[in-house]
Amino acid sequence: MHERRCARCGPVTKSTILRRRRVHAILDLILDPILDLILDLILDFEERPPLPPASTRCSSETVILRRMADTSIPDNALSSILDAVDKPNAAVARQFPGDSPRRQPVHVVYGGAHLFKADAAQKLGALALKALQDHAPDARTFAAAIGLDAALADRVYLRVVDKLTREPVEDYRIDFEDGFGSRPDHEEDRYAQIAANEVAAAMRDRTLPASIGIRIKPLSEELKRRALRTMDLFLTRLLERTSGALPPNFVVTLPKITAPEQVSALAQWCEALEYWREVPAGSLKFEVMVETTQSIVAPDGTVALPTFVALGGGRLVAAHFGTYDYTASCGITAAHQHMRHPACDFARHVMQVSLAGTGIWLSDGATNVMPIGSRESVHAAWRLHAEHVRHSLVNGFYQGWDLHPAQLPSRFAAVFAFFLEGLAAASERLRNFVEKAAQATLVGDVFDDAATGQGLLNYFLRAMQCGAITEHEAIEKSGLTLDELRSRSFAAILRSRRAS
Repeated sequence: MHERRCARCGPVTKSTILRRRRVHAILDLILDPILDLILDLILDFEERPPLPPASTRCSSETVILRRMADTSIPDNALSSILDAVDKPNAAVARQFPGDSPRRQPVHVVYGGAHLFKADAAQKLGALALKALQDHAPDARTFAAAIGLDAALADRVYLRVVDKLTREPVEDYRIDFEDGFGSRPDHEEDRYAQIAANEVAAAMRDRTLPASIGIRIKPLSEELKRRALRTMDLFLTRLLERTSGALPPNFVVTLPKITAPEQVSALAQWCEALEYWREVPAGSLKFEVMVETTQSIVAPDGTVALPTFVALGGGRLVAAHFGTYDYTASCGITAAHQHMRHPACDFARHVMQVSLAGTGIWLSDGATNVMPIGSRESVHAAWRLHAEHVRHSLVNGFYQGWDLHPAQLPSRFAAVFAFFLEGLAAASERLRNFVEKAAQATLVGDVFDDAATGQGLLNYFLRAMQCGAITEHEAIEKSGLTLDELRSRSFAAILRSRRAS
């Protein structure tokens, strides 16, 4: 048999071959994982995305790459990426400051300008009390009429009576539009000045509601001069009678907007009047009515309300939904024009998502079935009105319109019941939230979820201010002090508790 030989090792025997095979197997076990790891690293490097362009890196010409234990992007490269969102974040904070801590009325009563008198609020309260006494002289009857939980009947009834006696109207709008109608120019001129005289008298006698304003005609081509003339006559006379003072929480309501330029025109007019009458800049505020399709979707397909806000120049404080003009503009027949129509829910939802977090108030529209006539008719109208009010509240609209004094009992009853029903859950949430927030890390003295805290605080403020709960109940249920509640600021409460 021929002998196999190796040039370096000499004869190759069977045992030599077996020994070499064992060595190769051992080397395979050791080297294969190492080679696989090297291959994975090569593939990973090839698949890694390229470095960002120079404009997104740090200001130096090169990025210094250094080995880090837990992260991959160097601090200087990360800073340049984060810096890019500084201005957008600041813009969002300015545009969406969260819920306003100011008191929002639960309703606004509309009345024709020709009917307004200095004691209008007190007269409306007396008429509302008479309607309640005539058609629901006790808590049980009233609860059955509006569908109120019997457990809340006595509590709500007593507070409605107190409210109608103490503060029957929270907000009033002197109407020069639908509630006034189309009249000769000289007649509207005269009533504009008469109404101003009455407001001045009410300021002197302290009979004005907490908020008041006027609704002018739309700035359409046919009515724009009439609308602005009425406002000029009214404000000029009012400022003359009050030595340049405006009523607290005075607003102007702009109806039937069909072009964003109408909003900017009103803002410019307010600025001009402040200049010529030497009124402090920014004193005049206004609200828009959402009652045309162009107030929801602009001609270019964008959502209209953010543009209105921008053009308002900081003067736009509220958006009010006009149920019947809006449904009419959608082609809905009169028989189906009502607060619960799906078209109305859509419009209100657009209003809500457009203005959420901006601090601009939302108001729902009116129930047009008046509680007049027989007791049966009044009860049916009260129940319908209460259902509409509750629907608004459940969907985050905390204000609505009232058109008749007999609607005030059902308005306040529905509002009070809404807050009382949710009081226990809201109390627990706010207590827990304040406790956790006070212990959390603060960055720049602002809690990272202060907007949620402000929303919970606003629940108690709304309930307390409208009369649904007393100050004592608000303190007991919320776990806050009276001074904390009166601060109206969740961030201020946290700062105070942190300091103590």
